[in-house]
Amino acid sequence: MNFLLGFLSEAEGPVLLWIQEHIRCAGLDALAVGFTSLGNGGMIWIALSLVMLCFKRTRRAGVAGLLALAVGFVLTNLTVKPLVGRLRPWLTVEGLSALVAEHDPNSFPSGHTCAAFAAACAWRPHLPKWWGRAALGAAALMGLSRLYVGVHFPTDVLAGALAGVLSGWLARRIYEYCCTNMPRRKT
Repeated sequence: MNFLLGFLSEAEGPVLLWIQEHIRCAGLDALAVGFTSLGNGGMIWIALSLVMLCFKRTRRAGVAGLLALAVGFVLTNLTVKPLVGRLRPWLTVEGLSALVAEHDPNSFPSGHTCAAFAAACAWRPHLPKWWGRAALGAAALMGLSRLYVGVHFPTDVLAGALAGVLSGWLARRIYEYCCTNMPRRKT
């Protein structure tokens, strides 16, 4: 596993350096740092899911979103990241500077990206089409922001997106099972 991660890091490092040298600029830096910071701890996705709980039309999406975020957290942050132990890019790619501080040295997979895709995939079947598309677009932007600020390799983001899609799918299945198999309360 270490050999594969070392090989990938060597192949992906130049991509991050290219982003740093050719795309970063003051205006985009501020936008990327601001947007990526909204994903710290999954807070933006948790907050949106909690707001959805307040309205009958979006309550199912809110419940499914919170469940997906919990599944994604367990999958990425508590399971895969500690097992894999891939170091952050700025620790291994010479000349790369991160625009944000990350206190967890483990990079694979991206928890921010996982959370974004988990919420978006869980919300999608319960919301109007354009909301679902907007959520998936925001999730993709979250993944790109992690590359831009230099805290993840491209494969970290790809794996985070896949983990998020899986978490969203699992959460929807769990939610559907619970809703169809739990006895209804008599009123």
